Amino acid sequence: MANFKSGYADPVLENPCSKVTKSSGIFASMYQLICFIKAVSAGVCMMNTTWRDQQHPSFISFISSFLAANSFRLNFVPISPDFIFNCGGLSVAFIFVTKWDCGNVGTIFSRAKKLKAQFAHLYVTLNLPTRDQNDSFLCSYFKYEMQLGRPTFVPVQDIEMGFEKIVKIAHSCGVSKQQEVKSKLKAERNQSVQELENFIRVVTSIPGIDNHDANALNQAIGSIERIAKASKEYILETTDLSADKAETIDSSSRRRESHIFN
Repeated sequence: MANFKSGYADPVLENPCSKVTKSSGIFASMYQLICFIKAVSAGVCMMNTTWRDQQHPSFISFISSFLAANSFRLNFVPISPDFIFNCGGLSVAFIFVTKWDCGNVGTIFSRAKKLKAQFAHLYVTLNLPTRDQNDSFLCSYFKYEMQLGRPTFVPVQDIEMGFEKIVKIAHSCGVSKQQEVKSKLKAERNQSVQELENFIRVVTSIPGIDNHDANALNQAIGSIERIAKASKEYILETTDLSADKAETIDSSSRRRESHIFN
């Protein structure tokens, strides 16, 4: 049995990986939450109860052991696909054909067409140990006018290899999804930092107002527009600025309004 590693990159998927730097505040908290979830469980695997009952007990035992060894929780539920994996906030569905019947392939392709409309991420794993079975699949694929990659078909040589492949694909999809989430958080953080820098630059352009004052105004009042509308009394009430600085900000705002309307 091939060893399953968290850094596996499946040939049918792109699996970008990059280091993520911890940041402060809410971003650090979300980063820690992601790490905690990853440490506790790689994800959840839901197995179709009907599919389970059609398999040999020894294969179900292999699946259970393989999932446990790779920190996946296994649930048996009456679902439409044979498997649904929830990894990294992404659901990935699978049809797993363990016995290819050359005389009855129509149901497989019709089922694949039906489920691809229900699941954005659907894969069909096929156990094709013989040349005749592989040739039958290739002919049937074009006969039933399947669209390339919709869904993706994954031929394998044996059922154990097939299930390992399923887990690796599901894991790779989850990793890719997590990378997207982390990249989005990083972009949002960079935008917030840039907005704060712009805010401080504008506010400190007022004579006598320093970085500490700008941060105090940002926390207590908020945007530059709200500061411009704030009275001297309100600034004194909500910040630790001195009366002179509050008067300077109030006067600056009045002069700016007067300039606009004149």
